[in-house]
Amino acid sequence: MSRIGKMPVKIPSGVTVEVNGGKLVVKGTKGSLTYDLPNGISGKVDDGVLQLQRSSEEREAKALHGLARALVNNMVHGVHKGFEKRMEIIGVGYRVQASGTKITLSLGFSHPIEMKAPDGVHVEVDKEVKNLIIVTGADKQAVGEFAANIRKLRKPEPYKGKGIRYVGEYVPRKAGKTAKK
Repeated sequence: MSRIGKMPVKIPSGVTVEVNGGKLVVKGTKGSLTYDLPNGISGKVDDGVLQLQRSSEEREAKALHGLARALVNNMVHGVHKGFEKRMEIIGVGYRVQASGTKITLSLGFSHPIEMKAPDGVHVEVDKEVKNLIIVTGADKQAVGEFAANIRKLRKPEPYKGKGIRYVGEYVPRKAGKTAKK
């Protein structure tokens, strides 16, 4: 039996979970998310707790049971508290500006790069630390994917450490060339 799948999902106050057949709708203060439950997985809400059950003991059903429970738990956490990724830009002349749902990055290329945040994802630049990007939203996958796409534009390089990295990320450094005597 899936250890993750059989754990109940606690529903905090202010969050509503509705199960309509194979569709699950989670609503909270940060937004609303929907999820189509996999075949063979069903859900039931009782006294502020969501419990997912599976219909068979096949290997695939067991794996989907744990996966569905983890995704639903992330949805409940996302609509209640939200998810956040913080990224810092390190490098001379590297800049970032945010306006609405757009972000404009100057990363040493011949042109600035504009990226539009997907629906449900909010991007802002810290006012005190100018090169700090904060990506927030209710959908964990959308927040992580957008942050990864920003990082992909200029990954941190190992010699000087320039590039875009997550706050607290360790970048292994390499020694540069040394002159012969």
